[in-house]
Formats: sequence, structure tokens, C-alpha cells
Amino acid sequence: MTRSETPTEPEARDADAPSLTGQLLIAMPTMPDPRFARTVIYMCAHSATGAMGIVINKLLDNISFRDLLEQLSIETQRIPDSLKIHFGGPVETSRGFVLHSADYQQPGTLMVDDGVGLTASIDILRLIAAGEGPQRFLLALGYAGWAPGQLDSEIQSNGWLHATADQDLVFGAANHEKWHRAVNKLGFDVAKLSSEAGRA
Repeated sequence: MTRSETPTEPEARDADAPSLTGQLLIAMPTMPDPRFARTVIYMCAHSATGAMGIVINKLLDNISFRDLLEQLSIETQRIPDSLKIHFGGPVETSRGFVLHSADYQQPGTLMVDDGVGLTASIDILRLIAAGEGPQRFLLALGYAGWAPGQLDSEIQSNGWLHATADQDLVFGAANHEKWHRAVNKLGFDVAKLSSEAGRA
């Protein structure tokens, strides 16, 4: 569920609860929202004021990275056709976000942790198009967002799991492998997890 919807009022988040910033949020097999079925989300922020992350394992079929650059009148000669755009989440789906390695930073970059940053400017797109951007990156349209306490409530209701993130999974793994690889980081048998989800 996202900020674009009107959920029931969640309980206030415990200020001492651990933050999931910089971690992976993994949809449970029983996730009821089809937009988030088998998604893996890299969490960019998680605090008492809410949470925000980028879905890292779903692609958009209706637009390519080259298409986006052409719409922005950015030269595309050095852009490979294999470069795709991810579905970052259902909030602000016309807004672009680049999740990237820490070798690139600018004043507007949010450094999530020591190794990963988030930038939402057109300048980074120009640099990527010129072959001068960050070494590793993922471009997404939209993001996943939660109101204060909402994500914590969904986790308590067994909607999500979470695991430590690593750059090879975030930037390198094939999208169809990311959910299984993220679950495997927890040592769970996915089939068993599916059968036991929802039990008291």
C-alpha cells in the first residue's frame, strides 16, 4: 500500500525500532496487492515520518531508457538497447529516480548508505547517456511510499520480510532472480514459506 491510497490509521512508529534504510524489503508470497507481488524493494528511507523505497526487480514494458532520453532531448548514441527502466513503485510514476553506486554524488544526491545513493535529477541522465555516470545504476520511474507507521504495521501483519542488501543483488542480478536470491539470504525454503504464510 502506498501514500496514494488512504489506509486505516496505523499505530505510531516506535522511535527505537530499527530502521530498514539501506535494506531489502521482500514481499511475502501471500502479498495481496498485485503491484507488489514478488517484489524486492531497496529501502531509501525509513523513519518516524514514513518510508520510501525503489522496486528493483520489475521492468516497465511501455518505455525504454532510450525512449525516455529522446523525450528529454538527450543524445542517445551511446545508450545500449538493453538498458531498461524499472517500475520503481506506484507513487509519482512519471518521476525518474536513479539508484546508483557511491562513486557518483552531487548536492541533490541522497546517500542511503556508504555504497548506494539516490539521485533524481536530469544531470545524472545526461552523464549516463555520455558514458560518464556512476559505475553501477538502476533507473526507475515512480517509488513505493508509506505513511508514518504504515510499513511497520504491514510487516507486523506478515506482508513483508527484510534482509541485508548487497550491490550485486541490487544492481547485478537478473530481475527474475532477485526475489529468490533475497529470500535465500534469510535461509528460508520458499515453498515452505508459501505454505506456512498466514498461519497463527
